[in-house]
Amino acid sequence: MNRTTLLTTACLVAASLVVGCSGGDNSADTTQAAPATVTPSIAVSTTAASSTTSSTITSTTSTVPVEPLMPLTGMAITDPAVAQRPALVVKIDNNAQARPQEGLAEADIVFEEIVEFQTRFAAIFHSVDPARVGPIRSGRTQDVDMLGSFNQPLFAWSGGNPGVTKAIDDSDLFDIGVMRDGAVGYVRDRRGKSNIDPEHTLFADPAALRTMAPADHPAPPQQFQYRTAEAAASGADAAGVDVDMDGLAVAWRWNAADGVYRRDQNRRPHQTTTGQVVAQNVVIVEVAYVPSRVDVRSPEAQTIGSGTVTVYTGGRVVEGTWTRADRLQPFVLTNAAGKPILLTPGKTWVELAKPGTSTTVA
Repeated sequence: MNRTTLLTTACLVAASLVVGCSGGDNSADTTQAAPATVTPSIAVSTTAASSTTSSTITSTTSTVPVEPLMPLTGMAITDPAVAQRPALVVKIDNNAQARPQEGLAEADIVFEEIVEFQTRFAAIFHSVDPARVGPIRSGRTQDVDMLGSFNQPLFAWSGGNPGVTKAIDDSDLFDIGVMRDGAVGYVRDRRGKSNIDPEHTLFADPAALRTMAPADHPAPPQQFQYRTAEAAASGADAAGVDVDMDGLAVAWRWNAADGVYRRDQNRRPHQTTTGQVVAQNVVIVEVAYVPSRVDVRSPEAQTIGSGTVTVYTGGRVVEGTWTRADRLQPFVLTNAAGKPILLTPGKTWVELAKPGTSTTVA
């Protein structure tokens, strides 16, 4: 292989890893665990919706293996069949009547989005499916852009107004909502609460939801870059972060003994039916909210473009920039030097926060 061919191959591999072939100070450091495939492959894909990238980088002198990782956690693959299944997105309620939620603590990645003076969760399940999830609520127009990078994810929701429904129907999100013809896996359950509104009573069995998709529905690509087990997290020490999510007080605190951040909301531990919500990574993505194009009362997070990001991982904090060229691309997180911000393998919560609403706790 001549020098030109080798350089071209290196650039293509770097593009598939969402790093870019720029060289100099913008290159990733040597502790980086670059995005890998869910199955080994010698082909290099540069298609945004593809679930595979190269598992080896071959030169004239050596072959460097890259360990295949679970695409949404960065953990080692233990079951190839699970690694190859599609991402399942469930819109989960955060109204006071909806608590404690079921299945939320088991999600690989969770986006917390502002709705009308409260928040809602887009919980993405891939490595683990809980027995039941919910309560399940409606979709929003902001979901279309926010979830595009998960490669036609299965989308479980309770429905929406005609404008939202058309936006979902016109998108590549794979509708497995309760309103779909032939929908299976859904149940109404008041959970013994006598004064609960019906919209907080919808639950579903993830295994049953998955049967509504074709057997060959694609797996998601890797969303973030991760550090290796041997590498320490970069950044300054920090105890956690406080975030004002439009009136909902969210707090994440580092627990060094367990290696996780624990979540409180409104000054109380955020408990689910299986325990307090925890995550290995908390990513504060600052975005603008504008009125939805189909309902001016509904806020819509702008998740394409760039802005400020603050990442909490391994008991440390790193400030930088998020960039996203289009809805099919994952968020690219870079530090002040332009290098990738590496996360800890495990669960990640993304707070879609308004600018200036988060405070690092020393």
